[in-house]
Amino acid sequence: MPTGTRELTLRFLAAPTDAGYSGNVSGGRVLEWIDKAGYAAAVGWAGRYCVTAYVGNVRFTRPVEVGDLVEATGRLVHAGRSSMHVLVSVSSGNPREGHLTEATECLMIFVAVDEDGRPTPVPAYTPETDEERRWQEAAVARIALRADIEAAMGAQTYSEDGTAPRTVLRFLAAPTDVNWGGKVHGGIVMRWIDEAAHVLATSWTGSANNVAVYSGGVRFYRPLRIGHLVEVEARLLLTGDSSMHISVHVRSGDPATGDLELTTHSLIVFVPLDESGRAVTARPWVPSSAEDVALRDHALELVEMRNRVDAERHIP
Repeated sequence: MPTGTRELTLRFLAAPTDAGYSGNVSGGRVLEWIDKAGYAAAVGWAGRYCVTAYVGNVRFTRPVEVGDLVEATGRLVHAGRSSMHVLVSVSSGNPREGHLTEATECLMIFVAVDEDGRPTPVPAYTPETDEERRWQEAAVARIALRADIEAAMGAQTYSEDGTAPRTVLRFLAAPTDVNWGGKVHGGIVMRWIDEAAHVLATSWTGSANNVAVYSGGVRFYRPLRIGHLVEVEARLLLTGDSSMHISVHVRSGDPATGDLELTTHSLIVFVPLDESGRAVTARPWVPSSAEDVALRDHALELVEMRNRVDAERHIP
């Protein structure tokens, strides 16, 4: 693949091992595919190793079924000095019919790094068509909104004073989690986020039949290394009529010391389903401590910010 490639598509079949508890492909697996397609597009443009820095506003608009033909397309839409904004879409459909329908779309940011892991310049990007100019304008318009979302998420306090339901998964990052740079693949981390949130949603609803409908504000702060102790903490922030807003923090560090540092932070929304796959009312949660109330209000603020992002989205 030559350097300067603007678009790249991965094509494959959704396997039985990709299925979640609902029987369809899990949201975590789709997040893995998104990261792989985005990474391939970023490397194709930069011509060198890249790291995932941010994933925003992943809305799962329809399920991907096991056996579907899947296309995951990464398309460069903007480049900074060392960063690349990649629009990623995932479409799927019955391979016998040949018609694919979009399941999700999101904007990702990758950073090219040198052999020492420091950001390094990438080729300048200039739109060549009206469509590419619209994509770039939309990406640039979202920069300030994304900064607001990151600031709002970073300003929150998560302590033992909160009484909200929470789940913590702890394990070692395995060699099978490695990416091409020797660290844990960003898509794997996003799958862990989905899994921890699913465990919490299952515990709260008393049913494993819950699906992710949104994942956003996924901010990668530092690399996660193979052999590190990993802690994935999911905490319920807000329940709606049929939704559960869950904040997830990923921390990692040397198991010999037990000192863990924040690796990734994200917000993910799950919806409970009945046996027919229809959304049902979520069990309500009422905040009781000051921290609970502050985090609930924070979740409501993020809902408004996501609506602003959608309003600014001009990508066709």
